[in-house]
Amino acid sequence: MRAWQVREIGEPRDVLTLAEVPDPVPGPGQVLVKVLAAAANFPDVLMCRGGYQVRPTLPYIPGIELCGEVVAAGPEVTGVAAGARVIGVAGGERKAEAVRALGADVVIDRNTQDFVQVVKEVTDGRGADVIYDPVGGDTYARSTKCVAFEGRILVIGFAGGQIQSAALNHALVKNYSIVGLHWGLYQTKMPELIRECHAQLTKLVAEGAIRPLVSERASLEEVPGVLQRLADGDTVGRVVVTP
Repeated sequence: MRAWQVREIGEPRDVLTLAEVPDPVPGPGQVLVKVLAAAANFPDVLMCRGGYQVRPTLPYIPGIELCGEVVAAGPEVTGVAAGARVIGVAGGERKAEAVRALGADVVIDRNTQDFVQVVKEVTDGRGADVIYDPVGGDTYARSTKCVAFEGRILVIGFAGGQIQSAALNHALVKNYSIVGLHWGLYQTKMPELIRECHAQLTKLVAEGAIRPLVSERASLEEVPGVLQRLADGDTVGRVVVTP
């Protein structure tokens, strides 16, 4: 079969090589899955760069999310899914427009607006109860200025490239929680919660309660370009590769 391999560390456009690799053979407790679609994710970019907390042995095949069929039995298998939030902080007007179209009550373009000020204004000074932060760095530091009393800052990742240290005295004085979320760790610590979570998400999709935004569908040959555009912040929503 054909697969993109990362053979050295660097930018996706430079280090991905399309290669012929042996068909995988499932071992004990494994299944063989026919990939119908795979989504591009920022951790894929970070792994190419060697900056992710998980560092596969080179060479490796990137991709942390898929939708497909178990070859033997045929049931659908789903990987990681995404959620939604009411106050949307986007990077760039194109992304801000997409968030508005999804129904966010307040949309802030962090490239041109001070989200701390806007959050305080729209909450009458109370602040945000929950802040979802996949960016880190200065964005995290500014989030601490507009989190509510007994609020929560969810540390999802560091797409901005800087890992911010937490000022614990500030968390104590303002009485808020800093919650880390390493989703992949549940696979080894509490795998039953992954199954439960996906069952609930699948139910919400079936009911029409959530509609994931798939902005583009790309071919297998387009993977390096897709991941590079994701790395450069030039994608909106999810980009799905359909091999």
